[in-house]
Amino acid sequence: MTDRVTHNVQSKRLKKRYQAEKRFKFFGIAAIFSAAAILLILLGGLTFMSIPAFTHHYVTLDISIPETTLSNDQITDAEAIRKVNWRGKVRKSLRNEFPDVTDRRGKRAIGGLLSVGAGDVLRDRVINNPSIIGSTVSLALPLSDDIDLLLKGLIDRSQPEDNRVISDRELSFIDHLEASGRIERRIAWFLFTSGDSREAEMAGLRSAFVGTLLTMLVTLLFSFPLGVMAAIYLEEIAPKNRLTDIIEVNINNLAAVPSIVFGLLGLAVFINFFHLPRSAPLVGGMVLALMTLPTIIIATRAALAAVPPSIREAALGIGASPMQVIFHHVLPLAMPGILTGTIIGLAQAAGETAPLLMIGMMAFIVDTPLWIDDKATVLPAQIYMWANNPERAFQAKTAAGIICLMVFLLFMNALAIYLRKKYEKRW
Repeated sequence: MTDRVTHNVQSKRLKKRYQAEKRFKFFGIAAIFSAAAILLILLGGLTFMSIPAFTHHYVTLDISIPETTLSNDQITDAEAIRKVNWRGKVRKSLRNEFPDVTDRRGKRAIGGLLSVGAGDVLRDRVINNPSIIGSTVSLALPLSDDIDLLLKGLIDRSQPEDNRVISDRELSFIDHLEASGRIERRIAWFLFTSGDSREAEMAGLRSAFVGTLLTMLVTLLFSFPLGVMAAIYLEEIAPKNRLTDIIEVNINNLAAVPSIVFGLLGLAVFINFFHLPRSAPLVGGMVLALMTLPTIIIATRAALAAVPPSIREAALGIGASPMQVIFHHVLPLAMPGILTGTIIGLAQAAGETAPLLMIGMMAFIVDTPLWIDDKATVLPAQIYMWANNPERAFQAKTAAGIICLMVFLLFMNALAIYLRKKYEKRW
């Protein structure tokens, strides 16, 4: 009788345990699917919003460039070529498509169909190939952002004229150009090859992307050697006493300090005290290096501690010095973890905006920076500035910038995983 009761009690307990395990498994799977669904919604929404930014509508015009535009001496002079009113020439070519329009308001409306950067396209074509002067060239020119949005269906042409930014007369001009086959949709390469611009159709990410790379280069050069050397000293060399305990606690605390505090530190020390250039990748990289140092130190110490003590003992046993043990045996084996922590720290720094706000890297930068002391901005700052722009076309630009930044961060994280898998050692 007692055995039967004991068996029943054990069966009930075993049943409850299995039920608890099933519930835990269900909650775990539900959490994973919920996180995946949220991520898909986020990525799907951003991707859908960014699609219009990756293409743009162009109008193909036959543009006559008279020989009198430039003298023989000016043909090879880029500065002289830039001074020519190319914008007026492309607008005149477009007006030639509508010979019946003779009033000033109509001509102005026709010229407004083109982007303000259309003249720059013709100018660059002449600079690259001066031999076209004196001939007629067929050139695809970008339309304005409002016309582009209309052709993409993002502006409802069925609305009353007072409720849209494009007049009925401009709609008739567009319909005429479409009917003549002069309008086509192309990939918006200027999104990747141009710098920032006040005009949405000409704004690009090139200067911000180069600024991000230069800033990350400075961050890596400062944070990696300092972080690894500090971690080696604390983990392998420093005696275990109250001083080192205080240092370790402060390093862990620095990893949780808000990033804007590092921006204030950079503003006070690097710019106001040392008078380093403002809005430059040099200062931005140094600020982000300060922010990244705790992450690299903690990751490096964890990687060093993961190396089995037998490696150290074996090296000491064959006569290696303590420094040889560290640099010839322990450090190479810990390098996969060190590289992983470093890349993750750099990826985190690449997505920061607050510390760079304090040192002026939120500026409007058109030219691409060539070195670390040039004026520059970074991708997160560029996205932030586009998000605050009231023009509708910048909404898609903002989403496209976020997609590009996420691809950059995913690449860095994938690189960290690859390096860990490639160089990881199993004992």
